[in-house]
Amino acid sequence: MPEMTLLGWFHTILGVVALVTAFYTLAKYKMIALSNRSGHLYIWVTIIVAGSALGIYNQGGFGIAHWLAVLTLVAVFGGIIMEKLALFGRFSIYFQALGYSSTLLFHMIPAISDFLRRLPLGDPFVDSFEDPLVVGFHLAFLLIYLVGIAVQMRWLNSTMAEQPEDGETA
Repeated sequence: MPEMTLLGWFHTILGVVALVTAFYTLAKYKMIALSNRSGHLYIWVTIIVAGSALGIYNQGGFGIAHWLAVLTLVAVFGGIIMEKLALFGRFSIYFQALGYSSTLLFHMIPAISDFLRRLPLGDPFVDSFEDPLVVGFHLAFLLIYLVGIAVQMRWLNSTMAEQPEDGETA
């Protein structure tokens, strides 16, 4: 495994900040949004982390981590567009939640892969991306993501049902 560069350390530290902020935001608000301080922080740190990932090439070229960074940027900007412009009316909030929450999955996949391939120092847990432990974590994160999205969509559905339609009074 190549040594961590200064950009790699910057990316990793901000990635941890993003993950902690996302989990806090989801626990407190049940969804990520620019309208709350921690959600705002998460979104901007995520943009920086994904952008910095595009500058890390110590694995030999443009790879899966770079594609995940591109997907992260697409998802976060899609979430911003849905939150700010509400292109799909009252359904925009569902797409916002899907976009922002997807970025969390896109953070976790390379984070666990890198963690398992780097630690413990000198004798890492795995030596390839195809190792069953890495694949198992990826599948577990995908399952957690799908369950989390389903729970979030149900919560949004119940929240939206409680709100009056435009033009109606409560």
